[in-house]
Amino acid sequence: MKVLFVVPHNIVHETDMIIGLKHKGVDARVVAGILREPDASKLAAAGIALEHIPFASRIDRNAVRKLRGVLSAFKPDIVHAFNNKTVSNGLLACKGMPVKFIAYRGIVGNVSFLNPGSWMTYLNPRVNRIVCVAEAIREYLLNIGFLWLRIPPHKLVTIHKGHDLAWYQAAPHNLAEFGISENDFVVGCITNYRPRKGIEKIVEAASMLPRELNVHFLLIGNMQNTGLARLLARSSARDRIHLAGFRADAPRLQAACDACILPSLKREGLPKSIIEGMAYGLPAIVTDSGGSPELVEHGVSGLIVPPASAQAIAAAVTELRSNPQRCEQMGAAARKRIEEYFSIGVTIDKTFSLYRELILERNQDGA
Repeated sequence: MKVLFVVPHNIVHETDMIIGLKHKGVDARVVAGILREPDASKLAAAGIALEHIPFASRIDRNAVRKLRGVLSAFKPDIVHAFNNKTVSNGLLACKGMPVKFIAYRGIVGNVSFLNPGSWMTYLNPRVNRIVCVAEAIREYLLNIGFLWLRIPPHKLVTIHKGHDLAWYQAAPHNLAEFGISENDFVVGCITNYRPRKGIEKIVEAASMLPRELNVHFLLIGNMQNTGLARLLARSSARDRIHLAGFRADAPRLQAACDACILPSLKREGLPKSIIEGMAYGLPAIVTDSGGSPELVEHGVSGLIVPPASAQAIAAAVTELRSNPQRCEQMGAAARKRIEEYFSIGVTIDKTFSLYRELILERNQDGA
């Protein structure tokens, strides 16, 4: 089977998945909006052609024209697109061509039968399957509708984005640059500030923790927000909340922490930062939002708390801090859970099975 992958940028997950699918017999070709190393070289070394086509907007006529040229030359059986721009432009480029189309969806929300943009992407009748990165996304899409309009259930497939523990071997960073000592308990959070991420709840929770627990929070990513800055300035725990900003060595910072957290309020997909933290052997604290609870077994590999509850976050942190042995056991269980249930091998196998199903459909359609 021949599959054209249309990705916004080549990153390690997509790269290793595509290479793994090639090893299973898929004739693969990649179009990427942004080319990145070392993944571009890895694809080339695996004998997979990679072409650079930037996607400036959801309707980029120049990109559509170039992509249609690739389609005409390669003649794929399946086109697999990975975000809004690649889905909408990919569908336009495929018009009139006998290909099956897969759209990837990585977040809960923002799809509506009343939104014209949704008809350009996930609600387009020419989309044959929507690969949902979490079951929460599949359930959300299954339940949206308008009058009699619904997404046919057979179109929605949950395939968790798999990872490989070998990707997470970075040596822990020395956190002394933030004034954190080896005796402190550090909770790491990797994300960029958005209102729905609930970062304010971390600040509130930090003020509830007794100082003698020596708990520090390390916020990694762009946290530039006026309201958040004011809240931090007023916080009694501001000396224990550290803004690392964007860091190219974020995995090393995460590896140096004792636990990881993502206090999302809503619309979470399958958060990569939590997967990374768990892969490094950190117990995770997540909210019952979107796909986060699919990653964590409560009380086994981490703790699940209600969204928007600073009190629950403070209690969870206290529980981990107060019982070092249990914290360590949860961290080991977290790493094992990623290895067994969220591995790249499982993702490759499920994706390959989906391709075979679509090829069979296409053959039946032709008959």
